[in-house]
Amino acid sequence: MATGADVRDILELGGVESENTGTINKKDIINSDKKKSKKSSETLTFKRPEGMHREVYALLYSDKKDAPPLLPSDTTQGYRTVKAKLGSKKVRPWKWMPFTNPARKDGAMFYHWRRAAEEGKDYPFARFNKTVQVPVYSEQEYQMYLHDDAWTKAETDHLFDLARRFDLRFVVIHDRYDHQQFKKRSVEDLKERYYHICAKLANIRAAPGTDLKIPVFDAGHERRRKEQLERLYNRTPEQVAEEEYLIQELRKIETRKKEREKRTQDLQKLITAADTTTEQRRAERKAPKKKLPQKKETEKPAVPETAGIKFPDFKSAGVTLRSQRMKLPSSVGQKKIKALEQMLMELGVDLNPMPTEEIVQMFNELRSDLVLLYELKQAFANCEYELQMLRHRYEALAKAGSIGPLSAEGAHPDGQTGLGIEEGKGDAKDQIIDVVGAPLTPNSDIENTLSVNGRGDTLIWT
Repeated sequence: MATGADVRDILELGGVESENTGTINKKDIINSDKKKSKKSSETLTFKRPEGMHREVYALLYSDKKDAPPLLPSDTTQGYRTVKAKLGSKKVRPWKWMPFTNPARKDGAMFYHWRRAAEEGKDYPFARFNKTVQVPVYSEQEYQMYLHDDAWTKAETDHLFDLARRFDLRFVVIHDRYDHQQFKKRSVEDLKERYYHICAKLANIRAAPGTDLKIPVFDAGHERRRKEQLERLYNRTPEQVAEEEYLIQELRKIETRKKEREKRTQDLQKLITAADTTTEQRRAERKAPKKKLPQKKETEKPAVPETAGIKFPDFKSAGVTLRSQRMKLPSSVGQKKIKALEQMLMELGVDLNPMPTEEIVQMFNELRSDLVLLYELKQAFANCEYELQMLRHRYEALAKAGSIGPLSAEGAHPDGQTGLGIEEGKGDAKDQIIDVVGAPLTPNSDIENTLSVNGRGDTLIWT
């Protein structure tokens, strides 16, 4: 049967009087909310600061809501477990004892601290002593296979003895070589003799049918390499500066050659576009006139993208104005737009005509052809200017006596002003006139060619 204490626990009631008497009073039931608020106010709650992660805030306080420690302490509680507990075992004794290194053959005795349990064991670092296996030959093998008129057997034995002592460090071998008793040899001579004997012995002692990896040493190549390295090291500052200058000039020549090839390709595209446009006009004149505007676009011959103006196609769904088809694309620069307007004004063509189907198509073709004409005249002006500049340069060199007089064919065929005269001796493929946007072309000469009637040229449309 439940007692008054059980009821108070269920209702979360407390008090001195009720606990002592064990009965429930009227005050306990009425004032229960006030006692709950008092109990909640007594327990302090800490709110996590904004911006702080939950894991970081959990490290500041323990489950008992204690304040963080002032000094770091090592406790077994928490997520971190102690990996090792020092002092749990007896300390192993160490002893000062002598030892010898098996890698040494002089029998030297050394001392060091070592655990008492390891007394009498070999020196552990002796296993890192790696030696080169130098082949050994007999008297009979030397007389039959290794004999050389330039080398005696005593000198060969001395070389192999030094190779074993110094582990094929040929610079040290050359330094310790007995040049007084034997002939003076270079490092390349010592290497050549050693590897020649190793290759001979490997061929003699190899079993038939085995794939051998015979070391080969090219003494001539090594001598030339060291000679070139010595020449490179002994250069004067003037020679170094001259070499850097020549490298820079070579880079400039290669850059100009690439620019010349690019400009040649651009000019070829313009010429191809002009020829294609001319053939297209002739085909349209000969063909019977039929009102099939949609088939005209599909039956047009392929024209390069750089020729004239490429107007966008309005094939999207929805209602569009036909006048939008006459709008120039953003790829046309302001300079070309101004030149195009000037040419249209000289021809007496309205800049904004009535946008019927036939007028829009012909007006776009007219402006595309005018832009193509503008690019061709610009390329022609560049060619004229550079040809005149090269002619003056050739005449100046001829007066100075560097080259012969000017031929009847004209100036030097190279279009770059910074190239030397010797470049004229190249193939015909390299003799290309630079066109289309040369860096030294004045704007005045180009602007003079923009006008249709400026130099007596006439533009005929049929």
